[in-house]
Amino acid sequence: MILTPVPLPDLPTVLDAFDDALADAPTAQAAFRRIAATLALVRDGNLELSQDPDHHAQAVEFARGFGMAILDEPPTAGYTWDGHALRVRMEPSVIVHDVAHLQVCAPERRTAPDFGLGAGPETGLRTEADAAMSVFGVERELEESLASLLGILWEAELEQPAICAFLEQNWLEGGASAHNRRHFVKIVDHLAAHGFLTADGRPTRALREAPDAQFLATLAAA
Repeated sequence: MILTPVPLPDLPTVLDAFDDALADAPTAQAAFRRIAATLALVRDGNLELSQDPDHHAQAVEFARGFGMAILDEPPTAGYTWDGHALRVRMEPSVIVHDVAHLQVCAPERRTAPDFGLGAGPETGLRTEADAAMSVFGVERELEESLASLLGILWEAELEQPAICAFLEQNWLEGGASAHNRRHFVKIVDHLAAHGFLTADGRPTRALREAPDAQFLATLAAA
């Protein structure tokens, strides 16, 4: 949910200001520019997440390409990700986001319901998913941020309107403020340092290899 909606006529100015704030962070700026460029893909001024059937089919094939089995059901029918299969009656952006979760989660959690992060927003088996949670607090929020931005960058790579998810997931909340800039750069730097992004801000197909204890220690030391 967008906390502070940005009217479409104001968006180019907001994007330009954030771009300027990233002038001394070339990888972050390159990643941001890939996202911002997808404003040209927004149809009829609609900044809601895409419901396009072609985008959905593309997202499903993208998930299959990472070895995720597919269930043509809504997440409310069980888990969003049951450790083997992804329920895909949801927006294309959310499917791509869950592929990013598969990439950034610990190897031991790839087969856990909802990646061991607790119930997703539409998960039906909420109590069971929360019971399987094994990452909490700040560490959980950090992993959510990594998956969020990586998924958005995959949307840009797939030529889908990534800017909509960028807004919906509140990456522009606070605009070009020092705090918002710092958070964006930190997440980009973590993704790049662990092989999920190239130096020019493009996503890779890397899967995290480090277990939670090692990975979180690396992030804390950064």
